[in-house]
Amino acid sequence: MSTSETSPIYDLSARTPAGKELSMIDFKGKVLLVVNTATRCGLAPQFDGLERLHQLYKDQGLVILGFPCDQFAGQEPERNEDMEQFCKVNHGVTFQLTEKCDVNGAHTHPIFAYLKKELGGLFGRRIKWNFTKFVVDRQGRPVKRFAPISKPEAMESLIQKLLANR
Repeated sequence: MSTSETSPIYDLSARTPAGKELSMIDFKGKVLLVVNTATRCGLAPQFDGLERLHQLYKDQGLVILGFPCDQFAGQEPERNEDMEQFCKVNHGVTFQLTEKCDVNGAHTHPIFAYLKKELGGLFGRRIKWNFTKFVVDRQGRPVKRFAPISKPEAMESLIQKLLANR
């Protein structure tokens, strides 16, 4: 990618649970951690670790985006209006959540379509389960994909390295 080009991720957007547009271009120059979440998943304690990373590194340029998804065993039953409150009350979440979306199939959210194309996983271009995580550098390049069972702490050294690269 030449310096005059921008990453395709910056052409994409998502919506908050309240329906407000979140343009990815607003996060240009930030390190992104994109994760598909589910409030009733056995991996939901990862919300705590994600929030810890958010608190530690948000002022250095880390942006965490949680994309709730109900495609895996119905583990995101909350309505868009209730998800943020549930995550805040039960896990102290203050990082940005989006409205519910699909991460696989015909209605895959464009951000996940792009990330899966760039960083295939064990199951190719499919998301295996809740809490699959993607780290994107300050230039908008997807850098690494982490499995659902990878705890947020496992990403910390990579995030620190990417934050140090201005």
